[in-house]
Amino acid sequence: MSVGYFDSPWPAEDAGAQRLQQPRTGSGLNLRAGESLRATTRRTCMSTMTVLGAPGEVYLLTHSALRSKIGLPTTACVEQIDPVTLKPLHRSPRLRGGPMWPGGMAIHRNGDLYVVYGRHAHRLNRRCGPLASLALPVNQPYNSFVVLDNGLIVTKNLSDRTPARLTVIDPESLTPACAYTEAPEPSIARLSASGNTVYVVGVRSLFRYHWSEASHALVRDPDWRFDYIGRSPQTHGWDAVLDGRHAWFMDNGAHRYRHRMLGAGVSRTANRLIRVSLSDAADHQALDICGLPGGSITNPPLVDVQRGIVVGYDSANAVLQAWQFSALQSTLTPLWRKAPFGCASHMILYGDSGELVVNDYRRHGEEVVVLDIGTGAERARVRTGGLMQGVVFPSPGWGRDLYWSSMGRLARVYVA
Repeated sequence: MSVGYFDSPWPAEDAGAQRLQQPRTGSGLNLRAGESLRATTRRTCMSTMTVLGAPGEVYLLTHSALRSKIGLPTTACVEQIDPVTLKPLHRSPRLRGGPMWPGGMAIHRNGDLYVVYGRHAHRLNRRCGPLASLALPVNQPYNSFVVLDNGLIVTKNLSDRTPARLTVIDPESLTPACAYTEAPEPSIARLSASGNTVYVVGVRSLFRYHWSEASHALVRDPDWRFDYIGRSPQTHGWDAVLDGRHAWFMDNGAHRYRHRMLGAGVSRTANRLIRVSLSDAADHQALDICGLPGGSITNPPLVDVQRGIVVGYDSANAVLQAWQFSALQSTLTPLWRKAPFGCASHMILYGDSGELVVNDYRRHGEEVVVLDIGTGAERARVRTGGLMQGVVFPSPGWGRDLYWSSMGRLARVYVA
């Protein structure tokens, strides 16, 4: 568990910097026979994620979009919302941003909200009141951030052409904690972190940086790097999941997403699930998700550490695949498969109940589905009313409910 975050079930996207997508505390939906899912929805302007604060506190991050069509800077907004009705309780002013890309929000262990959107970082109190802001060094979108165990915030610009620049921010002063660090290659994926080590999925390799107290800077690990592209025609990878022993991510991340991922792949090859040992990058493997050409994704896989299950998907070809993973032999054995199944978003795993929450885009609309992670059996589903296939961040709620963001709509999905 990342200790740089506020002590809540879900203080940040994917529940923390390791991107395990599993609530840190609390219990699952625990769906029983005769129960179903229902949804309360609200139209939003480009909703990205919800995070949880103290009991009953739910925060929503949204951003503008139309200004980007004519080359103007876009802005973000944070709301504290009613956990049941979804109505705003408190709302920030428009927060300065810049070039458009879904940003990120988290509650720091100091109790304040932090947002990175466009080329700006912001600090807000829990009533969404601005406390400080920082202009970031590159005029490109910065795609969210991670909080290290020492409390420092690390963010980077998103680009497929210019090298990534990692900026470390002091959370109290909201100023750079050191000079920015230039990575050896561009990076599109979001950062991941474990302890005080930051993992970067570049456009062709995976590498990492350790925070050095002695030099007060990020220092790249010269002995740990994996070139996952090699001589292959694969395209870049997306966010990495860190399970304590391995990093997991998927490639063929280039696509033509507009309102859905179905058929949006641009590579002629199949997308792959990639595993890299955290102790030795020479210990790695890559295997096709389903083997179909034109495979593509825009998000991370999911790893159930407790059950030894890894879930990957090919959003462009609508395939969802699970494997049983043997840590002793580093082998992946197919466990279950669902096709066609329009999964594209980040997920939620309820560890105690084994409930896996995913999206399924079908009949020109989005449905939220609860599966048994061990068997793939469907426990329940509900249509949220969203016309776009979601590719952003859900979160659990405070009871037998969860929140699902999908660009133009926010839904509270609950057990009935």
